[in-house]
Amino acid sequence: MPDAATHAGPSTTTGHRFADRRDAGRALALRLAAYAHRDDVTVLALPRGGVPVAAEIANALEAPLDILVVRKLGLPGQPEYAMGAIASGDVRVLNTQVIQQLAISYSAIDIVTRAEMRELHRRERLYRGDRPMAPVEGRQVILVDDGMATGASMRAGVQALRDLQPARIVVAVPVSAAETCHLIAQDADEIVCGQTPERFRSVGQWYERFEQTTDEEVRRCLSTAPRETKTENVS
Repeated sequence: MPDAATHAGPSTTTGHRFADRRDAGRALALRLAAYAHRDDVTVLALPRGGVPVAAEIANALEAPLDILVVRKLGLPGQPEYAMGAIASGDVRVLNTQVIQQLAISYSAIDIVTRAEMRELHRRERLYRGDRPMAPVEGRQVILVDDGMATGASMRAGVQALRDLQPARIVVAVPVSAAETCHLIAQDADEIVCGQTPERFRSVGQWYERFEQTTDEEVRRCLSTAPRETKTENVS
C-alpha cells in the first residue's frame, strides 16, 4: 500500500444506483480485497447508515466490525444543513466557512453541540452497552459510511481515529461528491470512493431503497459480526 493518501477513482462518472446499503457494501468490498484475511484489520462504521454497508465489508474481508459514533452539527433552524460534526473522544470539527458566511454565534454552536453530544452518548450505550470500543491502535482501520455529501461526519471520524493511533486509516464509501472525496483524501491515509458521479445532489439519490437505518438493525449487524480478531496460538 502507498504511504501517501490515495484516491481510488470512480467506477463511472455518470453513476449507477445501488439496490440498498447491503448491495453497496458488497460492491465496495470488492474494491477492498487487498485487506481480506488479515489479522490486523478492523472495520468501523459510522452509524446508523454506514453499519449495513460495513457489515457486508467485514463479512467479505473476515474482519471484526465495530462502530464509531459521529453526529452532524446542524444549523439552528436548519438541522439538515451541516456546520460541523462531533465524534467519540470529544472531537469537534467545524465548517468555519459556513459559520462565518451565516454569522452563527459560538453560543449557538455550543447549544447544538451539547444536544448532539447527549445523543452521541445515548447511541454509544445503546449499540455497545458497557463493551469498550474495539482496539484500533496499530491496526489497519477501514472507516465506512453509506456515502458522503459534505464529508463533515467522516472528517470528524478520521480526526477522532487519529487520537487512537491506528497504523492506517482507510475511508471507504460507495458513493461521494467528487470534491468531498478529494477533501477527505487529505485527512485519510487512503480513500476508496466506489463512484463519484458528476451530477451528485445527495447520497440517497444513488440508492433504490434508502430507508432510515434503525437502532435495531445496527444492533443486529453488530451482534452477528466478529468483534475481535482471533489469532492462533503457534507456540
